Amino acid sequence: MPTTTVEGDSDNRVAKKRPQRTKRLRDPVQTQTKILAAAKAEFAKVGLGGARIESIAEKAGVNKRMIYEYFKGKEELFQTVLEEMWTSIRTEEQKLALDHLPPVEAIRTLMTFTWEYYLEHPEFMSLVNSENLHRARHVKKSRRFSQVHEGFIDMLQRILDRGVASGDFRPGIDASQLHLTLAAIGYYYLTNRFTGEVIFGFDFVSKEALKKRLEFNIDTIFSILRPR
Repeated sequence: MPTTTVEGDSDNRVAKKRPQRTKRLRDPVQTQTKILAAAKAEFAKVGLGGARIESIAEKAGVNKRMIYEYFKGKEELFQTVLEEMWTSIRTEEQKLALDHLPPVEAIRTLMTFTWEYYLEHPEFMSLVNSENLHRARHVKKSRRFSQVHEGFIDMLQRILDRGVASGDFRPGIDASQLHLTLAAIGYYYLTNRFTGEVIFGFDFVSKEALKKRLEFNIDTIFSILRPR
């Protein structure tokens, strides 16, 4: 008997043989995350002047054109990296819940966190140095940069006030000056590590040296805060 071919069945067989094309949708959040991670590494390594969009694109695994879909150029990309960087450290500080700790413990916790953050994120210090070389022109025009720092000094002032009330701290300490000193004594040690090792003749980042330095930093701050 002759075989009857149903038109619909024939179409189905052809469809099964035809390879299925899956449309790949771009994930803009993931793409921007990759670009910013690559840009941060590039800027931290060679600075704004030495960084190249081509190199950032290669590191991010995207083409150069795609970077310009999200950012106007290298300057805006650098500003965004700075915003992300400072947002990160301020966000992590908030997680410490310092307002809920006794004042002495709060200062010790903040200092330990800051020290460890510097050690775990050396690119932070490189990028801070880079932006200072540019006289902070990127963060000056960044609304987001101002927003992430809102309330930070007020939080530190509340710790000081609680410490004065408990008798642990002397009155009259300026919260802004305290933070500058708190950050600087760790920052300077690490940013000047290599010249310091030549001058003083020891490994600045050995486990023993890092522990000793953190203890010295904390003692220094508390010598400022203790009642006289």
